[in-house]
Amino acid sequence: MDLTAEEVRKIAFLARLHLTDEEIETYARQLSAILEYAAQLQEVDTANIPPTATVLPLTAPLREDTIRPSLPQDEILANASSSEEGMFQVAPVLEQEP
Repeated sequence: MDLTAEEVRKIAFLARLHLTDEEIETYARQLSAILEYAAQLQEVDTANIPPTATVLPLTAPLREDTIRPSLPQDEILANASSSEEGMFQVAPVLEQEP
């Protein structure tokens, strides 16, 4: 299926793209090749192939959930610009209006 320059201009307009005449010619060839390949894929007999969402196994590789010691609190808070009562102190993000 060969796209015309006018069809490419319409697609570019819908996509809000400003293309030069040279780009329109290039995209007409490239989009035509893509459409021809898609048409070729439509000819493949997939009647006996079950629909699939993915070819990968449906399990996620997870690490063991093990308890490990963390850094001491005072060592972590040493990196904070400000802390109070064992917690990071930050400037308020949302101010409440009276």
